[in-house]
Amino acid sequence: MNVLETMKKCIREALPDLDMVMGWEQGFDTLHATPLFMETAEDVDRLILGPTCVQSLAVHLPSLKGKKIGVVVKGCDSRAVVQLLSENLLNRENLVIFGFGCDGVVSLSRLKKKLGALDFIESAEKKDDRLCIEINGEQQDLPFDDICAPKCLTCSRPNAIISDHFAGPQRTPRIPAKGKTALEKFEEKSLPERFDFWKAQMQRCVRCYACRDSCPMCVCRDHCVAVSRNPHFVSQEATASENFMFQLIHVMHLAGRCVSCGECERACPMDIPLGLLRAKSTEVTSALFNQEAGLDQEAVLPLLSFNIEEETIEEHD
Repeated sequence: MNVLETMKKCIREALPDLDMVMGWEQGFDTLHATPLFMETAEDVDRLILGPTCVQSLAVHLPSLKGKKIGVVVKGCDSRAVVQLLSENLLNRENLVIFGFGCDGVVSLSRLKKKLGALDFIESAEKKDDRLCIEINGEQQDLPFDDICAPKCLTCSRPNAIISDHFAGPQRTPRIPAKGKTALEKFEEKSLPERFDFWKAQMQRCVRCYACRDSCPMCVCRDHCVAVSRNPHFVSQEATASENFMFQLIHVMHLAGRCVSCGECERACPMDIPLGLLRAKSTEVTSALFNQEAGLDQEAVLPLLSFNIEEETIEEHD
């Protein structure tokens, strides 16, 4: 029995005791997946697993608190679940987690840069380390590393960290290729160059809030500071300065909480490299507090705890 059939079997057995199980199904073509909310055994038949299952389903969990929910997760998705549990935003007794090992997911943004417009996809299948696509009657055979999400190239946790049911074999973590990371390359620029870069990016932002709405750790959308008028910290004008203010607030609210799922950058319709901002915040908080988000259900957020002296901060030198 393959991974998909094993997963379907586990879900069918658990479904009678649940309100629903969240997974993925094929979207309008074989290159696109969309969230699937399974309430009946017939719904389970539509479940798919593979490189097109890019969305983090954990984003829906806080709004379903109080219901008995099942959720299918890959490694990065499971980190979001762990982090939400550690913040008491989910009830573990009401959650059934179906985990599997992930071989990486497709980045439509990178794929478009390779192929141009993705008009009509007749088929898309991952074979070993390549993605085979038939588009407009033409076959395309692409190295998967060239079109996968950037997070997949350095993924150290491809398997679900937490699960009640695990389908298929464990996957081997990726060994990062030698060379500098995107953040290290960016920080080689001078401060004026970096500031000019972000000004240009923020001028392109249309303040659609897709980055916020896709973030599994951004849980206060109904009371978001970006749309609040009391207090009124930031306007809704789509100017570079106001956009930057919104993004910096978002980054600070994720300090010590970001699980590096990349959903903000994936969802951005303007292809703004928001991951750079989150990566810097994660680098600083990890170095200061020696803690990585989404790995320990019992962990206390660094910015919600207090020590008279932090082990990693040399304040007397």
